[in-house]
Amino acid sequence: MKMNFAKLTIGFSAILMILILADTGSAQKRKARGKTYTKQQVEKVIKRVETRADNFVDNFDESLDNSNLDGTEREDDLMKRARELENETDRLEREFDKSDRWIENRPQVRRVLNIATDINVIVKRRRLGGKTEANWAKLRYELNTLAKIYNLPVVGSRKY
Repeated sequence: MKMNFAKLTIGFSAILMILILADTGSAQKRKARGKTYTKQQVEKVIKRVETRADNFVDNFDESLDNSNLDGTEREDDLMKRARELENETDRLEREFDKSDRWIENRPQVRRVLNIATDINVIVKRRRLGGKTEANWAKLRYELNTLAKIYNLPVVGSRKY
């Protein structure tokens, strides 16, 4: 009887140790996923956003020129919003270079994401052609990367 109790105690202890070690391992993995970014890493993402925004705006303009909106006030309004995105990404890049800590640019990133969310609605509703839509998908991916870095809602979120 004592032998069975000892075996049961040892078995229970072994299982408990395995569970404790497994939990410690998964906690370390979770911690490893929480990435800390350097200013250089964030700068690379911002430069990609700025470059992709320039490409998108050019394609967007061309797509609108080839649509039934060409020459309308609505086309002008849409292009104005697209240029706001381009200008804000340029501004973000300039201001980022001036700051010592990358987190200081969070309000500017939020402005860029807000404008991008408006444009996302436009791109979803209109058929703009494969090239423009592909460029938007690439830009949106980079913008969402930036949103994750700055712990902000992604493009298209209802929080904007």
